[in-house]
Amino acid sequence: MADHGGDALSLGKARLRAYSPGAMKKRPNKSPGLPTSQQILDFITTSDQPVGKREIAKHFALHGNDKIALKALLKDMTDEGLVDLAPGRAFHKHGGLPRVTVLRVAAIEGSNVWTVPERWEGAGPAPRLRVMEKGRRGGALGVGDRILARTEERGSGHVAHPMKRLAASAEMVIGVLVEDKSPGGKTMIWLRPADKRARFDFAVADKGDAKIGDLVRAELTGRGPATRAKVIDRIGDPFAPKSLSMIAIARHEIPHIFDGETLAEAEKAAKLPLTPDGREDLRDLPIVAIDPRDARDHDDAVWAAPDDDPANKGGWRAIVAIADVSFYVRPDGALDREARRRGNSVYFPDQVVPMLPETLSAGVCSLKAGEDRAAMACHLVVDKHGKVTSWRFARALVRLRANIAYEDAQAMIDGDPILPGTGRGTSEAGGGAPSGKRAAETSHKPHVPLHHPADGPPPRAGEDLLPALQNLWGCWALLAKARAARAPLELDLPERQVILDDQGNIAEIRLRERLDAHRLIEDYMIAANVAAAKALEAKKSPVMYRIHEPPSREKLVSLKEYLDSFDRNFALGQVITPAVFNRLIDGFSDDDRLPEIMEAILRSQTQAYYGPANSGHFGLALGSYAHFTSPIRRYADLIVHRALVDSWRLEVPGKAKGLPERTGLGEADAKGLSRIGETISGLERRAMEAERETIDRYVAAYLAGKVGEIVPARITGVQPFGFFATVDGLGGDGLVPVSTLGSERFFYDEAARTLDSEHGRVSYSVGQRLALRLMEANPVSGALRFELPDVPEGASVKRPPRREGKGKGGAKPMVGKRGRPKNIRHQGRRR
Repeated sequence: MADHGGDALSLGKARLRAYSPGAMKKRPNKSPGLPTSQQILDFITTSDQPVGKREIAKHFALHGNDKIALKALLKDMTDEGLVDLAPGRAFHKHGGLPRVTVLRVAAIEGSNVWTVPERWEGAGPAPRLRVMEKGRRGGALGVGDRILARTEERGSGHVAHPMKRLAASAEMVIGVLVEDKSPGGKTMIWLRPADKRARFDFAVADKGDAKIGDLVRAELTGRGPATRAKVIDRIGDPFAPKSLSMIAIARHEIPHIFDGETLAEAEKAAKLPLTPDGREDLRDLPIVAIDPRDARDHDDAVWAAPDDDPANKGGWRAIVAIADVSFYVRPDGALDREARRRGNSVYFPDQVVPMLPETLSAGVCSLKAGEDRAAMACHLVVDKHGKVTSWRFARALVRLRANIAYEDAQAMIDGDPILPGTGRGTSEAGGGAPSGKRAAETSHKPHVPLHHPADGPPPRAGEDLLPALQNLWGCWALLAKARAARAPLELDLPERQVILDDQGNIAEIRLRERLDAHRLIEDYMIAANVAAAKALEAKKSPVMYRIHEPPSREKLVSLKEYLDSFDRNFALGQVITPAVFNRLIDGFSDDDRLPEIMEAILRSQTQAYYGPANSGHFGLALGSYAHFTSPIRRYADLIVHRALVDSWRLEVPGKAKGLPERTGLGEADAKGLSRIGETISGLERRAMEAERETIDRYVAAYLAGKVGEIVPARITGVQPFGFFATVDGLGGDGLVPVSTLGSERFFYDEAARTLDSEHGRVSYSVGQRLALRLMEANPVSGALRFELPDVPEGASVKRPPRREGKGKGGAKPMVGKRGRPKNIRHQGRRR
C-alpha cells in the first residue's frame, strides 16, 4: 500500500509540472540568428570568464547550422585581425589581453606585484598588470612565478585577479646546435646544453632559423626518450667576444639592456645640479678610494685622523663616504623600477651588467679623484680599543684626492710609493725598496692619476697621499683589534681572477692575492654597515638587514660525520659560534687538507639574505648589520640610504622636470621591505651563480688547449657515479666517471665520502691530490672531463658478480653493468 501511495504521489507531481505555466511555453526549434561581429566582440570583452566557441554559441542560443556558420565567422574574424585565439581555445580582442590568461611575475615593488603575459604577440611592449591583493592564492609570489589570472581593464591599464598558482613552465635550455650522422647515415641535429650539469644532448625537432654551431634558447617537450628540443630564438656565436658571459646572461635571463625610458631618466638625473646646499662640504679632506685595479665603479672612499677630543685620547675619527645614489635614483621612477628588477650589478671577466645605466654607475655616481661628487657620509668615532662609540650620517660634497688600486696602496705603506701616472715605485726611481707585500706589476698604470691639475703643482711621488694612508692604517689597527676580539668566521677561500688581454683573450688565470689593504677597506665598510643598521634602529626606522643565521642542526650533523672521517671530534652539544669553526680551522693549519675543511665549513653555513626582521649576522659575529656601502651595485644599499634620508631628515634640494621629488624611502616601500628583501635575495643568488659559471667557462676555455695533458688536481666531491676534481691553482670542476676507474667494482661510502674498490685496493676521497689526464674542456658549458693516466687494474680481468645488499662500510653498490650508474633516466643522447 505504501509503495502504491508513493507512486501515486510522484505521478501527481509530474502531472502538476506538466500543466504549470512555464511548461505551456513552446520550446524554440531554431536559433534566433547568427550574431554580428560587433556583438561577438562585445560579449568577449565584457565576459568575466574565458570565451570559446561553445560559450559564444550558448550565449546567443545557436543551434544546428548556425553553429557551423559561427565557426566560419570566427575564422573570418581571426583572419581579419578582430580577435585572437589564446591558448585553451579562448578568444580575446586582437592586440588585447585574454580575459583569463597565464601571467609571469616580473617585479615586486613595495606591496605591489607586477606581472606580464607569459605569451605576448600584440603590437608594442607587453602590458604590466598589478596583482590585486584580495584573493591572492598560494602564498607570497616571487619573481618568475606563474599564475592563472582573470584580467580586468582599470583606468588606462589592467589588473590581474589570481585564480591559481601554476607549476613551472616547460623547461627552457640554452645550448649549442651540433650535428652528427647516425649509424644508418642519417644526419641528426642535437642541442648540447650550456649547463655543465646536463648529462645528455637533446634531439632537435625544430631548429628554426638557427644554424649548426649557433648558441640558442630552446624549449624541451616530451618526456624520457621522447624529449625533443624546439629552438625558440638564436642568441649568437658562442665563441664571439663576450660570448661566455652572454651564455650566463641568456641562461639566467639577466636583464642587460636598458629601455629608452630608463636611459632618458638617467640622462635627466645626471644633470641634477650639485651644490653644497643641505650638504657638508668635505672637499678639503684627503679622502681616498681604494679599489681593485679593474674596478668598473667606485662606491666608497675613506678618511681617518687622530681624534683631538681629550675625552677620546688615543682614539680616531673616520669618515666612510658612499656615493649618494639616492639623490639620482628616486623612488617610483623608471630608474628605480629597473634597478629593483635587476637587484644588483653582475660582474663578469669581460663585462659588467650594471644595476644602473653607465651615465650614473660609471659617471656622476662613481667617486672619482678631482671631481665633485654627492656622497652619503658616515662619521665614526673609534676609541683606543677599536670600538665604534658613536656615529653620524650626513649628505656631503666630496672631492677625492685619489683612486688607488689595492696593490698600490699596500706598496706605498710598505715604503714603495707609486709615481703618479707611471705605476712605478720610488725604488725604481732611485728611492727605497719594496717590502715584499706589493703585488702590483710594474707594467700596470694606476687606476687614475693621483693628482688633479686644479690642486696646483704636483707634489713629489706619494708625498700628499702617504700621510692620508698612514692615518687610515693607524685607525684600522684598532678596528682590526676589535674584530679579532669579536672573532668572526675566518674562512680564507681562494678567489679566481681571469686576466684578459686587449683583444679579450685569456692572458692568465690566477688566485687573487689578499693584502692588508683589502682587510682595511673591509673593516671600514663593516663599521659603516653596522652604524647604518644601529642608526636606523635608534630612530625606530625600518631596516633592510643583511641576515646570516646560524647553521642548522642538520648541517652540523653532516659536518660532524665528515669530520669523523678525519678522526676529529666535533661536539654537537656546544654553543655554536664562529670561534668554534675558527678553532677547527686552526687545528688543520699545517695540514694539506685545510682547503677541504674550509669548504666543508662553508657548506655547513646558511645562505645570507635580506629582510626587515633582524636575526643578526652569524658569520661576522654581529647583532645588527645592514648593507650601506655599495648603492651603485646593490639595491639593498639604496633602500638603506633612503631609510637614512627619512629618519635623519636628509632631504636636499635637487628638483628636475620629469623626476620624482622625494629621495627617501616612503611609506609603501617601508611596509613592503619583506617582499623586496625576498626578491633581491633571489636576484643576488642568480648573479652569484651566473658569475661562478662564467669563471668556469673561462677556465675551460683556457684549458681547451691542454686537452690530453696531465694536470695536478684535487678531488672535490665523490658520488656513486664517479668523483669530481679541480685543477690546482685554476679551479673548474671535472668528472672522472666510475666506469673509467678500472675493472673492479666500486662502492660509494656516503658518510666517509669515498669510492672504494671491491677488494680494497684503491680508494678515492675528498681532498685527495692526484695527477689526472684532461680529456675534455668545453668552454660553452664550463665542463671538464678527466681520466686517470694509468688505470689501476684489479686482480680479476672480469668484473666480480653483482652483490646483493650493502657493500663495504655500509655503502650500497651503486654501479651497474658496464660501469654505468643505476637509476639514471634517459632523456636523450648521452654525452
